[in-house]
Amino acid sequence: MNRYLLKLPFDFLFSSVVCIVFSPLLLGSVLAIWLQDFKNPFYLAKRVAYGGGDFTMIKVRSMVVNAEKSGVNSTGASDKRITLVGHFIRRYKVDEISQFINVLAGDMSVVGPRPNTYAWGVDLYTEVEQGLLSVRPGITDLSSIVFSDEGDILKDEPDADEAYNALIRPWKSRLGLLYIANQSLVLDIRIIWLTAVAVINRSKALAGVDKILVDLNAPENLRTVCRRDQKLVPAAPPGV
Repeated sequence: MNRYLLKLPFDFLFSSVVCIVFSPLLLGSVLAIWLQDFKNPFYLAKRVAYGGGDFTMIKVRSMVVNAEKSGVNSTGASDKRITLVGHFIRRYKVDEISQFINVLAGDMSVVGPRPNTYAWGVDLYTEVEQGLLSVRPGITDLSSIVFSDEGDILKDEPDADEAYNALIRPWKSRLGLLYIANQSLVLDIRIIWLTAVAVINRSKALAGVDKILVDLNAPENLRTVCRRDQKLVPAAPPGV
């Protein structure tokens, strides 16, 4: 019980600091997006909430207006819907800074499985994957580090959604379930630190993830994938 009681005040304090420290970067990015096309610089995305239902996730817009109407949910690095400013936004994760507002509102945690859509997301979950909804979704998690190059993985795929579900989802779900089974404030701090390290030195961050997986007695096949030194191949999600 204590780990949950500690998580809430930590989330609030950490998110408050981030919102204050990075407000100049956030405001500058918002202004740049608005000057680019004079449209709403924020993208309000419906995502599945803790326990079911939905909430509105606040993101700094990195794509053209109404990009979601294309029917494509997964995004490759070469996606033509990404704007010029949007490439910068995605490279430096500026679109995730605004999500700390969701943490302050109680919709999300700093660390937890990334929030998902219903279509091509939760609707496809196995019974085992439904366990990912047993905690609040997070801004970052182990999979955010391991698959920080998601756009590059999907950029040459003819069907980004299909490729995501075959190459990334099986391992992303396993990492999320592993986190839920072992969550603690210490683990959250380690993941936050490695998320920051990944922006500067991805190989060092991946080594840090591997150390966490060793400490959590993760299966060898999961560790192998998370080292990211081999080509990703299609796999079945947990529960299949």
